[in-house]
Amino acid sequence: MTSVLLRHASAGHRTRWDGHDEHRPLDERGRRQAAALVQELRDLLDVRRIVSSPYTRCVETVVPLAEALGLEVEEDVRLEEGGGADAFPLLAEPGVVLCTHGDVIEELLGHGLKKGAAAVFRDGRFVEEIPAP
Repeated sequence: MTSVLLRHASAGHRTRWDGHDEHRPLDERGRRQAAALVQELRDLLDVRRIVSSPYTRCVETVVPLAEALGLEVEEDVRLEEGGGADAFPLLAEPGVVLCTHGDVIEELLGHGLKKGAAAVFRDGRFVEEIPAP
């Protein structure tokens, strides 16, 4: 039973974004990372469900994967910044890819991940890290 916890791809720096932070999109590097994640994650597990923080940068990170697999991106507020351990039950689901933020990653994993990196869980336990593309 494998699941993946993914930190959103590169979205520039929040101090350089004029709008509300939840609407900050991926930058060019982030779009390349999101595209590269498709093959990486598709090869890793049988993706059955893709769940994302509603923040634009998270949704944009997993849209290429969803399109490649013919799945919808589901948004879940438990994956928003500040969601913390509330997202933990989602990791127990087999074949789920969860896209979230650095603070949620640290709460669930016990350490951070670089933008675009992922943590692989089997049976609810962390087993390996996939570096950012």
